Amino acid sequence: MTESLIEIPEQEFPVFKMMGDSVINVYLASEISSNINDEVHYLAGLIKKQNWPGIKEIVPSYVSLSIHYDPFVVDYLSVAGFVKNILANNNEKTNSISKRIVVIPTLYDGDYGPDLDSVSSITGLSVEQIIKIHTNKEYKVYSIGFTPGFPYLGGLDNTLYCPRLDSPRINVPLGSVAIAELQTGIYPTESPGGWRLIGRTPVTLFDATRPVPSLLRPGDLVKFKPMTDKKEFEHIKERSDKNDYQVEEILV
Repeated sequence: MTESLIEIPEQEFPVFKMMGDSVINVYLASEISSNINDEVHYLAGLIKKQNWPGIKEIVPSYVSLSIHYDPFVVDYLSVAGFVKNILANNNEKTNSISKRIVVIPTLYDGDYGPDLDSVSSITGLSVEQIIKIHTNKEYKVYSIGFTPGFPYLGGLDNTLYCPRLDSPRINVPLGSVAIAELQTGIYPTESPGGWRLIGRTPVTLFDATRPVPSLLRPGDLVKFKPMTDKKEFEHIKERSDKNDYQVEEILV
């Protein structure tokens, strides 16, 4: 994850940018940080509570949020005005709602983590050290994207920094746990991908038939729990495929 996501000259935030005729991006900063991301999610929550006519969807990201609206109901200037009014009348930038820590069981194994050896070679760490470091932190879900339910998790330890693969894989198995630069993530579906695979989870991250399709939400915290038994992996996977497995959640 780079230190700066957007190129905006030094100026007072928020910054509003029109994206076509039905989307407005609201930037709260240019530098990525956990605090700024908290502010993004807080603002998204405040906007949702307003139930403004014409607002179709609000998508939070690292330092900004995208507001999708119906241009036949409301226009750009009105949406920008709504947001400015909310910001002017709310002194608090973050809310006090409890956050979830979602525990993701993960098998770090050569078959399920085919890039463990390359990560070891790049970092100079043993496979055991890689697993210990990766499972020793809580990662924040900064954003959901790339594919439905894919969590961009920030906070990877600097010692695990690895570049993306020179040539992306055509097909990454669903459930693959991966790292790239200073991010980690989980592939919720089979898809192409260029991140380095270090393990796999049997937990279903995305299921369109569920009332809430995505297991993880922006703002959640994720804790990886190492598994050592392939039989346990298959047992949890079978239950998860049937929506009969409940992940461990901790409120903080």
